[in-house]
Amino acid sequence: MKITKISLYQVDLPLKEGSYSWSTFSFAWFDSTVIVVETDSGLSGVGEICPLGPSYLPAYAEGARAGLVKIAEGLIGEDPCQIGRINFRMDELLKGHPYVKSALDMACWDILGKATSQPVYNLLGGRLQDAVRLFKVVSRQDPDAMAKKIREYQNQGFKQFQMKVGAGADSDIERIRKVSAELRPGNVLAADANTGWRQHEALRVVKAIRDIDIYIEQPCPSYEECLTVRNHTDHPMILDECMEDIRLLMRGCQDRAMDVVNLKISRVGGLTKARQFRDLAVTMGISLTIEDSWGAEIATAALCHLAHSTPSGFHFQSSAFHEYHSLTVASGGPELHDGYMSVSAQPGLGVSPNMDVLGDPVAVVGRLT
Repeated sequence: MKITKISLYQVDLPLKEGSYSWSTFSFAWFDSTVIVVETDSGLSGVGEICPLGPSYLPAYAEGARAGLVKIAEGLIGEDPCQIGRINFRMDELLKGHPYVKSALDMACWDILGKATSQPVYNLLGGRLQDAVRLFKVVSRQDPDAMAKKIREYQNQGFKQFQMKVGAGADSDIERIRKVSAELRPGNVLAADANTGWRQHEALRVVKAIRDIDIYIEQPCPSYEECLTVRNHTDHPMILDECMEDIRLLMRGCQDRAMDVVNLKISRVGGLTKARQFRDLAVTMGISLTIEDSWGAEIATAALCHLAHSTPSGFHFQSSAFHEYHSLTVASGGPELHDGYMSVSAQPGLGVSPNMDVLGDPVAVVGRLT
């Protein structure tokens, strides 16, 4: 089997609630790139990369598309089922920029699943949990509005929540107190600063809320700052943005810097490297939030397959990004029920792009067979 054509599609993902706010950022929509990889066998695969704006991680939508075109030219003629070779080839064609490679890797896993008549979760280790536990994001607003939102989300069946903070110590202390006061017994809450606090602010916050049962997520930009906060609090710690690769995961485990790590598929370069990251974390006894930077049905399906194949005791939570949008990019996305999601047993990722929504490709790379 050989890759014959790779097509890129751009789509804006509008948010149902009007905006999504965290730390100092706020967006009404996100720019996503969907790719379709075609082969001479007639099988095709889909992938998606959706950076969370240009200033969150070292990734941006226009850069993803430019990088994809550059890499795609060197993948024509390659066998998409040889996923290890595909990853080596991508690293030869473009040094760094793992987020660019994620969608292509994802599409190759989709093809491999279809070629072997298996869902991707079987290829990643098997379906170790039937339903994937979700968290619901409580977007940053004024404290009373956030308290109202968590009441609504609990009524919808969600039991785990990530409230967005990082707007300043005093206002965030108030946010945490008001939102946590609405948390029902047995439910779980994390305060995610998304790197938004200075170290001194983070230390003030964890000291002021020491009586509250809550996780603290990525309080500061650097690993070293987060480790300092970790050493000054009894709250369980989740590390996210600074966990860029396996080397930092190993360092964090050695330093006992975190209790949970947030694994974003695109940040590490796709499902292939995300599986390596996941397996090492499990071996070292670290639980995982499994998600991506953002996306619609395709990216959500990919992370759901990875979560399904993760031992339930080490899977902390995941996010269903497609539930936040008013646009359906693909059919067959994970189904949601009572704070959980699950994918079908269809071969590959189990999703089919909605070409009426995607429209014409913004770039096509390939040749006639």
